Amino acid sequence: MKKKNMILKRTVTGLAASLLAVSMIFTGCGKSNSNSSSNNNVNNTTGGAVTSENVTTARPEPETSPRIELEGEEVPAQLANTLNVIDDKNRNYYEIFVGSFYDSNGDGMGDLQGVIQKLDYINDGDPNTDTDLGCNGIWLMPINPSPSYHKYDVKDYKAIDEQYGTMDDFKQLIEECNKRGITVIIDLVMNHSALGNQWFRDAVTYLKDLPDDKEPNTAECKYVGYYTFVKGQAVGNYYQAGSSAYYYEGMFSQQMPDLNLDNPDVRAEFEEIAKFWLDLGVGGFRLDAAKEYFSGQTDKNVEVLTWFNNYVKSVNPNAYIVAETWTPEFARYLDSGIDSAFDFSYSGIDGNLTFTARNSDPTYDGLYFANCLLRTQENVLSHSTTAVQAPFLSNHDINRPAAFLAYGEEKIKFAHGLLSIMNGSPFIYYGDEIGLGGSGADENKRSPMIWSGTDPTGQCTGPVNMKKDEVINKFASVEEQLQDPYSILNYVKHAMKLRNMFPEIARGTVALVEEVTDTDICAISKTYNGSKIIILANTNKAETKCVPLSRANNGYTCIQGILTVGADQPYQVEDTIVLPPNAIVILK
Repeated sequence: MKKKNMILKRTVTGLAASLLAVSMIFTGCGKSNSNSSSNNNVNNTTGGAVTSENVTTARPEPETSPRIELEGEEVPAQLANTLNVIDDKNRNYYEIFVGSFYDSNGDGMGDLQGVIQKLDYINDGDPNTDTDLGCNGIWLMPINPSPSYHKYDVKDYKAIDEQYGTMDDFKQLIEECNKRGITVIIDLVMNHSALGNQWFRDAVTYLKDLPDDKEPNTAECKYVGYYTFVKGQAVGNYYQAGSSAYYYEGMFSQQMPDLNLDNPDVRAEFEEIAKFWLDLGVGGFRLDAAKEYFSGQTDKNVEVLTWFNNYVKSVNPNAYIVAETWTPEFARYLDSGIDSAFDFSYSGIDGNLTFTARNSDPTYDGLYFANCLLRTQENVLSHSTTAVQAPFLSNHDINRPAAFLAYGEEKIKFAHGLLSIMNGSPFIYYGDEIGLGGSGADENKRSPMIWSGTDPTGQCTGPVNMKKDEVINKFASVEEQLQDPYSILNYVKHAMKLRNMFPEIARGTVALVEEVTDTDICAISKTYNGSKIIILANTNKAETKCVPLSRANNGYTCIQGILTVGADQPYQVEDTIVLPPNAIVILK
């Protein structure tokens, strides 16, 4: 039966519809029925005390646009509702700064017990529930004893900072994560240590007592070879070693003496450290400052990573290693055999995700983003056929997306949506999924997670030097956003769920869908183990787009996954897909 000149109302609008439909199984691709829109009036208040702009507004009922009139038979979405999570290195990771996440004992400091208490928020391990974020990997920022709030200057590499808890707490965390299918990786800082690290203290004591006419001897004190010491006053990034005549290199800070990774003894120490944590059950490591092991010397850095990767994989072949590489040649570091190197080209205020989500410059349209995905694939494959891409929107070194996307809710959602269709292991920085604020000083970027707008239980105070008046939180708490089907949190949850339903998203070989020529549309296919999906994303923030795409020529039947930033739902009429602004669909 043909449908002509007919405007249909959608069932449940926007994200509510896509979330509801996930739990429903459609048995065929025939004509759809229509119902009136549901009323979703949710109080959207700002939670927590850490804010300079408390906004309390009732979210208006989302408005829908009239359907575009199309000639033909409407094909209802046959939305997937079954998780298909593969236990490999392609995971959805959640980055946690423990000190600002959840406070279990009321001292204002987040701790490991707090992380344990909130694991069900990240992933409850039950495929039949729809309440968790859907992340099956956690990256813990440094948890070792340290004098700083950020803990990137480590005093003891085989211990837990007492502010965060005990080793027993950590063991319990690993046990609870294992129950939920969550892999835990920890930050490992090999570029430098703390001044209070015993290695450095022993070296400085030795140098202080060394006669002026004698050169340092590693046979007498092996720790003098752990760092780079020079005699006499040095310039630049060199600082006096105690009261001795020697100066040490500290590329990042006076508080962080650089370690000498050319020294076999230093490497032996880190092999022992890596095995210590692997034996405790960690699934791998995030390697801090990997391109600064030998600044400006990529080949030497790659050699260091090769050594470390080979050792770690000899202990646990399934361990996952991702390196921090602030460089356009990030893929070069994959020559070492490590699994991933962070790709900063997609992150931050000037990243590809942000440019595309803003859609304020015609240069950065849908075709541009599709070509970015192709170039990244080619770049990675030119260095490794087994590497896992590691895209991200922000992290602890970058302003929060809420800030650099000007607190535009639909832009924030769409940026997460674009991240969610990328290959590999996307990393979500805690709080970004609720639009948490934080920009400027590094402490501001580690502002406390806001769990409730009314209940202070578990609320952290944040780093001591955080400038509270600069941390702007315009969006509601976790508690409130969970109740709002149109919230940023529910959007991100659904985006991660689609990744857990379609393994092709993370693992598939990317190709352009040549039939689609509208530059507003990012149109790609992904093929994995003989299974193919097509992903369409309308990067135009204002206009609904009709995408003619032959089912016969492209091997799909109907829409099977949906992400919408607003009330309007994508729909399909025969070989035409109608995409509202910033909508994303998966066709199969």
